[in-house]
Amino acid sequence: MFGDPSDQARSTAVKQLKALGLSTYAARTFVALVSLGEGTAQDVSEVADVPRTRVYDAAEELHDRGLVDVKQSSPKRFWAISTETAGRHFEQEYDNRVTVLTDALDELASATRSTEQQGVWTVTGRDTVTERVVDFISSADAEVAYMSVGELLTDEIAECLSTASDRGVSIRLAEMSQSVEARLEQDVPDAQLFESVWDWSDTPAGRLLMVDRNKTLVSVLVDGNGEHPPEPRDETAIWGTGQTNSLVVVLKALFTWQLDTSRDSRDGQ
Repeated sequence: MFGDPSDQARSTAVKQLKALGLSTYAARTFVALVSLGEGTAQDVSEVADVPRTRVYDAAEELHDRGLVDVKQSSPKRFWAISTETAGRHFEQEYDNRVTVLTDALDELASATRSTEQQGVWTVTGRDTVTERVVDFISSADAEVAYMSVGELLTDEIAECLSTASDRGVSIRLAEMSQSVEARLEQDVPDAQLFESVWDWSDTPAGRLLMVDRNKTLVSVLVDGNGEHPPEPRDETAIWGTGQTNSLVVVLKALFTWQLDTSRDSRDGQ
């Protein structure tokens, strides 16, 4: 599409502009004008894969979005706003759209979303599982029990646990590798350790989470085929919520006695 050494940058910019809602011709026109500074429809057409007659429609779209100014000359000339201003423009527009979307979804969820989920739900992909873990920890009111292999302990998870602890949530950490324990002891100094019956070194286990003894998630590391999902050494998880949920019942039975035994032993010292 473009014939100079910055083809890759131009292609990337066009792709992102399209993802932000611009038409293909508008995205190509804007990228061309950024490189030109200003120009006519003919100028744009010569450096971008946009027919000259379609540049006018594209420029009108950009003008309506506040991205291009038009000089009423003969022929018309077009001027693109600075890259910094364009970045702020799209960031503000994106933030506004996210806010409107979140408000609309919250309004729908408040009336229909149930805290009692039947069955077990599957999540695939390390980033997606991390999002669920962060969401579940952030929703904790009283207690979080957590264990993880080292490669899955991200800064985001550690910060989330620390934030939950700061607001008064009890953080209970199962015995894990020394490196994981050392990291969490630093980030969550008030966390309490409890003995785990699992020997994670002999399993492909990833992490286990129980929140308020009402919401659970357990994951394993899986070998992928190089595609996503799953990537090589990726993660898949199952989760459930609600007092009668099968996964919650099983994992709560497995871990509650350990948590209570650990607490009773500590209180008796």
